[in-house]
Amino acid sequence: MIIDSHCHAWGYWPYLPAVPDPENHGSVEQLIHQMDTNGVDRATIVCAQIFQNFDNNDYVAGALNRYPDRLEQFADVDSMWSDTYHTPGAAKRLEQAAERWPMRAFTHYVAGEDDGSWFNSQDGIDFLGTAEQLGLIASISMGPHHQNELRKAVERHPNLNFLFHHMSGLRAYGDDAKVNVTNVIETSKLPNAYLKLSGFHYLTDKTWNFPYKDTRWVYEECYEAFGTNMVWGSDFPVVKKSMTHLQAIEAFRTHCDFVNDADKAAILGGTLERLLDQTRAVNK
Repeated sequence: MIIDSHCHAWGYWPYLPAVPDPENHGSVEQLIHQMDTNGVDRATIVCAQIFQNFDNNDYVAGALNRYPDRLEQFADVDSMWSDTYHTPGAAKRLEQAAERWPMRAFTHYVAGEDDGSWFNSQDGIDFLGTAEQLGLIASISMGPHHQNELRKAVERHPNLNFLFHHMSGLRAYGDDAKVNVTNVIETSKLPNAYLKLSGFHYLTDKTWNFPYKDTRWVYEECYEAFGTNMVWGSDFPVVKKSMTHLQAIEAFRTHCDFVNDADKAAILGGTLERLLDQTRAVNK
């Protein structure tokens, strides 16, 4: 069982440079084709209501109707590009989202200039408390500098599982690379904290340089700390600018040879399957 913890699908390609087939380049059909071709059983679509896709939650919900056994929805709620970002009423908006869309998780992108303290404000506490009560997963895009505040939230909500996108924004280069890895690893002490083992092309300063040997030390140190509290993700279709969908799998499956076979099976699908099954049990 292979489950992709991080992919996207859009009705219209949202990024520059422009592509010749914007209605098709990021479509759910492209995702399903790659899953079929490369042996991925299921995928969680991380919604992002950006640019010409402000209805992305609706688009992905429609995709689930067509592929109910292959896809799960992580609905975008109050991400940094929304008019409601960190404004009062977030908990109520999350309740409304859960009523409207067949979501297993909420997706929330945190602005880089923030320090993460909103999650420990009363609005943030209510928001995460509602997610905990609803039995959702918290799928959060954030940088290493947000971890200090997020750790408080993770500890305060022990029944809410947190998935941090793309190694929590770590980089394998730069003067602060090592201290940032140490900071993220500190969060591994909390059992409900999970790291998406994805984004090899984000951790390097050479996005084309598969299999990204320069990033290996980051993944190895994080694996030693998080173990099977990591979940593999492809970042398809955004990853196409740097590598193929299959390479996104093999960057982990083949080239992270420091991971033993049992843990590799868990990271490729077993861990996320367990987390998703927990949400089903809560939401029956």
